Amino acid sequence: MKQDKKKSNNDIDSKNFLSKIVKDYDIDVSSDFNHVLTNMLDSGGFEGRNLANGITILLNMINEKNCTKFLSFVGSLISTGNRGIVRDMIKNKMFDCVITTCGSLDHDIARSFSSYYEGDFRLDDKSLLSENIHRLGNILVPTKNYGPLIENKLQSILQDLYDKTKSSKEFSPSEIIKYIGSKLNETSFLYWASKNDIPVFVPGIVDGAVGNQIWLFNQNHKDFKIDILKDQTQLSELIFDSKMTGAFMMGGGISKHHTLWWNQYRGGLDYAVYVTTASEWDGSLSGALVTEAISWGKVTTEAKQITIHADISTILPFIYYGLISK
Repeated sequence: MKQDKKKSNNDIDSKNFLSKIVKDYDIDVSSDFNHVLTNMLDSGGFEGRNLANGITILLNMINEKNCTKFLSFVGSLISTGNRGIVRDMIKNKMFDCVITTCGSLDHDIARSFSSYYEGDFRLDDKSLLSENIHRLGNILVPTKNYGPLIENKLQSILQDLYDKTKSSKEFSPSEIIKYIGSKLNETSFLYWASKNDIPVFVPGIVDGAVGNQIWLFNQNHKDFKIDILKDQTQLSELIFDSKMTGAFMMGGGISKHHTLWWNQYRGGLDYAVYVTTASEWDGSLSGALVTEAISWGKVTTEAKQITIHADISTILPFIYYGLISK
């Protein structure tokens, strides 16, 4: 009986696999960031190489004129100084569409009119509660700078939107968000999204302070309503009108999933860069690598894609610098 000499997927062809030598970093005081990135690409391992490859993919995506670019992120990022990078990416029109959480809206509004403070992960939360201070990781948020402030600002903004709208009082979440952004200042990513006509989609709009204030406003204005499906229609039009699509997904959860979900209807993303600290071993969406999305048709088989295992708040400044310095 003849043995089948066909190679399995696990067999190694040394000519193909052993083609690129791992090189040591060569950095001195004269090295600029682009030199460091080049060294990362040649370093062999581990996440440093993925970071450098991710920046390259993002650069190609942003420079592709026929590509509709999605930016998705989790709300906690906006509680940190990385809010300024998100703002500048939108201000500079690097992306065409934002998908995020209600928490992003909450923090953007709160920080437009007040301040958050540095704290510590190990602070006594009982003591913080007695001092009317919320803790978000190692960020401290005075109670008065969050819920009461958002209520005060948003009720006024919603009333203004209600009064100036003469026809139907039924809005999509993105329409309400755009109007909110128009009332904020230039430190806000929502302000620049509104100004640049970049839609901000929040599929979980009621899961946060802004959503709660919309519900509260509705209690006294029963004709003021949200049409969530209207945003789905806008997303479908965006997807089906696109020749190519790409996404920079900063963290997982509903933002990542909604980005992938809608892109499956056009055959998947052509570019995909995902940054996460979650593990894939529990079967979670947040832990799933970009490659898993290929099996669902949410990322194309030929896509330029990568998953970077890192804390986005740590590496986003380096990614952004890599994008603007080229």
